[in-house]
Amino acid sequence: MSLSFGFEFAPGLPAPVSKWSGFPKYNFIGGHNDAAQVPVEQLIAAATAVLAREGSSLATYGLNSGPLGYRPLREFLVRKLRWHAGITCEADEILITSGSLQGLDLVNSLLLAAGDTVLVEEDCYSGSLSRLSRRGVEVLGVPLDAGGLRVDALANMLADLQRRGIRPKYIYTIPTVQNPTGTIMNEERRAEVLRLSRAHGVPIFEDECYSDLIWDGRRPPALYALSNGVGVIHIGSFSKSISPALRVGYMVASWDVLARILALKTDAGSGALEQMVLAEFCTAHFADHVQRLNRGLYAKLETLSAALAEQFGTTAEFEQPRGGIFLWLKLPDSVDTQRLAQIALAEGLAINPGGEWSTNKQRGKTRLRLCFANPDKETIRRGVAALAQICQREFGVPTRIANIKR
Repeated sequence: MSLSFGFEFAPGLPAPVSKWSGFPKYNFIGGHNDAAQVPVEQLIAAATAVLAREGSSLATYGLNSGPLGYRPLREFLVRKLRWHAGITCEADEILITSGSLQGLDLVNSLLLAAGDTVLVEEDCYSGSLSRLSRRGVEVLGVPLDAGGLRVDALANMLADLQRRGIRPKYIYTIPTVQNPTGTIMNEERRAEVLRLSRAHGVPIFEDECYSDLIWDGRRPPALYALSNGVGVIHIGSFSKSISPALRVGYMVASWDVLARILALKTDAGSGALEQMVLAEFCTAHFADHVQRLNRGLYAKLETLSAALAEQFGTTAEFEQPRGGIFLWLKLPDSVDTQRLAQIALAEGLAINPGGEWSTNKQRGKTRLRLCFANPDKETIRRGVAALAQICQREFGVPTRIANIKR
């Protein structure tokens, strides 16, 4: 019996989801992290300490810190953003959000209307693409290379749009550990992106959700830092550095932008307890924790790379990412990864097909994204072997093509 009888659903809704029946045996999707690396004991200690000291502040919305979020967490971010990303800002230029996804929604609500044009990276975070699609926005993908967003392509696209009398509402970029490719844009290229942004009067929306996860810990200054905060909105998250389930992100912007954003953030504040615990934990342990996490993630990436080489040889093409939790993989042209994902899921193996992560559907057809953070090493090996068997059986991918030296 349908309980929806009598309800008239609004037009344009996304397709209904299926009931959750647990994680598949080989789970390579989503932004899940390494369960063994969650600092459980330290989070317990942080929760105990901060609740004993400030638990009574839970009686008020905003924890006596106002609508921007728990002030000690924002003060930690002021320090962290300065040494990590080169950003100089004040606590009142930081808004705590319910994950970075809420940041995406708030910025889109502030800046976009149906029919507007935005520029994004050609291979791009699917969450941003789906949100733009639902708003009826024209999305144009800028090609990438091993150094991230290609500035020559960006320059040509901006010039063409200017000739047609179109000014994009923003340029969305993930310059530091790009999702899904894992690239890091160098400082010279960042400066050129900013120059083009100013020349054409198009602001930049900078997403740095993965920027803590860099194997060697070295990175260029954020675009927000290089611009001194002019014409750039910056978002980040604790989801990948601490825990995705905590749902704590943040936005950095000038007060005139945040003042308008706050008028749109009508949720009475993001989760308070999560903010309190994170502030307590991060102040004492963040840097050491991230170093340990990155060592563990890099070891898993090595396991995944070795398994792909063993099972696929040169039929699986990829660039080794410089950080993050994803590998962006190119399979032979005979493989349709959307169909592959459906077949694999029926056999207990979950992958993200590339078409969901690219503005160029033809390009995405043979690509897929693998999240290597959550499975243990043996599960990674077995999962890749199972993936190879499906590719061989369903798409005629050779059992293995070894690298040939001439």
